[in-house]
Parts: sequence; structure tokens; C-alpha cells
Amino acid sequence: MKTTETISALRTQLAERKMIRQRSRQLRNELASFNTPAQQLELDAILSRHSDEEIAELEAMLKR
Repeated sequence: MKTTETISALRTQLAERKMIRQRSRQLRNELASFNTPAQQLELDAILSRHSDEEIAELEAMLKR
């Protein structure tokens, strides 16, 4: 692999990681906004409509 290809691949990887971190941060903030009992019940209702695989990431964030 050429040096320019390696640098390009690294830049792409770093951009993807940054995007993932930003998405995770935004999602954590959104989940944290469900702070009243009524909002938490609403969140539970929303999550109950999805499979365990679909909500695994959200559940992991909620446990933290």
C-alpha cells in the first residue's frame, strides 16, 4: 500500500470514529433528557416495541 493510500485510509478511519463518538454523545444526551417518571415510562414503551438486538446499544448506555 502506498503512503498516500495509507494516510487516506487513516483519515477515513479517524473521521468515522469521530462520527461514531458524536452520534453516541448525542444519543446519550437524548436518553438523559428522559428524566421524569412519565418520560421514563414513555421511553420504556418506545423500547418495548423493538427487539433486544435493536435496543442493545441503548440499554448499554442506560445502564451506564
